[in-house]
Amino acid sequence: MADIPTLEPAPAEAASQGTSAARKRPWLVITLAVSTVVAGAAGVGGWLMIGHGKAKSGDKAKAEVAPSGPALYIGLDPPFVTNFEAEQLVRFLQITVQLMSHDAATIELIKANDPVIRNDLLLLFGNQKYADIATRPGKEKLRADALASVRRIVTSAGGHADRVEAVYFTSFVMQ
Repeated sequence: MADIPTLEPAPAEAASQGTSAARKRPWLVITLAVSTVVAGAAGVGGWLMIGHGKAKSGDKAKAEVAPSGPALYIGLDPPFVTNFEAEQLVRFLQITVQLMSHDAATIELIKANDPVIRNDLLLLFGNQKYADIATRPGKEKLRADALASVRRIVTSAGGHADRVEAVYFTSFVMQ
């Protein structure tokens, strides 16, 4: 058979190309694989540390709102007295209100914003219908509305709304 001519590089070039290609390729693959794993681990670790893990961020939120001491009460004195209409009759409503929190800073914030809180609660109480607040569910709804109103004011004053934990009616007179 006839010899088929082939082109081969010079012996010095072949030796240098073969060894450098053989050495560079495995290290390149290993370096890329390790870099990818390290970058992925750093990304996941950073994501969890920032608090995007749902279980961890929920635990933090509960820990911040947890009561830190005994319950503190503040009375909004004098009692609220307002009139409202009921079936063409003018009726009067007198409510004594106490607010509860476990946070002393929130109590101070409530004291500092007493006029605003009293104004909003007075408007809320005066806007009620006799038939609604004559029942226990109506009174409970009014209490929930009063709590929401106080929380809005505390939030707008720079406080934490969740730290106002309850509104209590210690006296409730309709006439």
